[in-house]
Amino acid sequence: MDARTEIARLREEIEKHNYNYYVLDNPVITDFEYDELLRRLISLEEAHPELITPDSPTQRIGAAPLSEFKPVVHAVPLESLNDVFSFEELRAFDEKIRQSLGAASYSVEPKIDGLSVALEYENGLLVRGATRGDGVTGEDVTENLRTIKSIPLRLINAPERLIVRGEVFMPKSVFKAINEQREINGEPLLANPRNAAAGSLRQLDPKIAASRRLDIIVFNVQLVSGINFETHSESIDYLKALKFKTVDYTICPDIESCCEQISRIGDNREKYEYDIDGAVIKLNSLAERIELGSTSKAPRWAAAYKYPPEIKESRIKAIEVNVGRTGVLTPKAVVEPVRLAGTTVTNATLHNQSFIDEKDIRVGDTVLIRKAGEIIPEVLGVVKEKRPDGTVPFRLPDRCPVCGAPVSKDEEAAVRCTGAECPAQLLRNIVHFASRSAMDIEGLGIAVAELLVNSGLISSAGDLYYLEAEKLEKLERMGRKSAENLVAAIEKSKSNDLSRLVYALGIRQVGQKAAKVLAEHFGSLEALEAASEEELTSIFDVGAVTAKYVREWFKNPQSAHLLGLLRKAGVNTRSLAERVDSRFAGKTFVLTGALVKYTREEAGAIIEKYGGKTSSSVSRKTDYVLAGENAGSKLDKARSLGVRIIDESEFEEMIK
Repeated sequence: MDARTEIARLREEIEKHNYNYYVLDNPVITDFEYDELLRRLISLEEAHPELITPDSPTQRIGAAPLSEFKPVVHAVPLESLNDVFSFEELRAFDEKIRQSLGAASYSVEPKIDGLSVALEYENGLLVRGATRGDGVTGEDVTENLRTIKSIPLRLINAPERLIVRGEVFMPKSVFKAINEQREINGEPLLANPRNAAAGSLRQLDPKIAASRRLDIIVFNVQLVSGINFETHSESIDYLKALKFKTVDYTICPDIESCCEQISRIGDNREKYEYDIDGAVIKLNSLAERIELGSTSKAPRWAAAYKYPPEIKESRIKAIEVNVGRTGVLTPKAVVEPVRLAGTTVTNATLHNQSFIDEKDIRVGDTVLIRKAGEIIPEVLGVVKEKRPDGTVPFRLPDRCPVCGAPVSKDEEAAVRCTGAECPAQLLRNIVHFASRSAMDIEGLGIAVAELLVNSGLISSAGDLYYLEAEKLEKLERMGRKSAENLVAAIEKSKSNDLSRLVYALGIRQVGQKAAKVLAEHFGSLEALEAASEEELTSIFDVGAVTAKYVREWFKNPQSAHLLGLLRKAGVNTRSLAERVDSRFAGKTFVLTGALVKYTREEAGAIIEKYGGKTSSSVSRKTDYVLAGENAGSKLDKARSLGVRIIDESEFEEMIK
């Protein structure tokens, strides 16, 4: 089989599996088998670049980051809908339609809470994708939309021109998984799936958009050449035949049937993979739509029924405290079961101590509960007149309910567990400990860390150094070679500099730079452990808050146990930093632009070797700005402040 034929065969097979997995939710091959097909296609296209086409599955993430999104004028406006908030308003909407048309049938569909887009195809090939914008003009986000695997890049037996409208969303399961990952990484959590989808689709780098695993539901034909549909349902069935992922619709013969279907959708909203904020009612007849037309704001033939926010009373039976993966203690109200937004609610978030104090929430109280954004039940307030006698104010514990370590309140008003080996924080601690900037244990990412934790092989970072390949190879997806490589990477990390170890310990407010400063100043872990707060704050760049966190960490018995495991395993606890001389002592450098002979990291290491330090921002305290090619705003600021600017050749003279 020649390369052209093989490439065509692979593309067809891969797209078939994409359709099965992302549209039908019915995969027929394993992820490994799919990856093998994709790798084979990539290999063939690399050998024959002249055969690469825009609709190839390999080109879903093929574009470089953009500098901006270009405006797109929609060929057919993407209209918004008039909202109705009760069945009475919906019946009034129907009455107006029947006065003009007589009897009417409707399509009722879930209203997806996402971001509306238009997809444009020419001769079956996806050529453009744009956001709704103001309905007339949107933004060109084609490259980001190409990363959504449920969007076909090429249509079979397609018309000459086709524009469809759909709603991009982040599936609930993806939203949960991404937030779990962000929590482990110590990153801010995404607020809700809709905002997450909108932010992801407007990323200038398609690779970031791809990592957010967005999806789409197509719900309308905006324009089609050569085909005349009589009904909306007929057009949706046509799109489904073209292998689009289409909206679930129900044809209702009258408005009362619509009301019943809207209630059913509302009662079952938790079963959808996406969030919904209502239901859409549309005339099914396309000819009748044309007859009714639109106002300047919205079509007369459709309406969006918005589910009213349900607020119900319940009684708090208990307040439990959860410990998150970053050690934050979060109170949760256990309430008597109450039905809200299609689900039975038994728990509601109480956020933090300040929230509880502000609303004076107590065990035994009758409270008002609603679902915030259809996701998290929250307590709105207390029905004080129903408060029983004998209730007492609630306070978060002063020790972690999971490991018993003392808790501390940080500058963000969060209460955190200080335990270095707290089981609730174990996964996050392991991932951080093994990360590239810390102990740099190759092959120990979150997936492997979860395997180790869930199998019970480790209960702290110190246990990593006692793992055996024979036990590791028995784990799912591991194998002998992977096990041996992991053990070798762990062994290699023993010889890291002390600065990496200090950062890996995860002491609050001790980042990479502070870890390096502490390691070089004290020279050994033992000296750092024995240092007083006064000694710590005497070091430039170490403030009182950081010094307090360092002392508290070393005083904790869990920390002592962890350090004992590390020392016994032979992990290096001394600084390996080489100080040639102190010619840059007290000097601060800022690096900007692209250097030729060094990376920024290499240049920074040289500066520190000579006693200097680097900073990420220019100020009046900056002594030198080392500027490479394409230096930007930092160079401009240095000029405005009169900071000395040096190039790479001057820097080399300084370090001779």
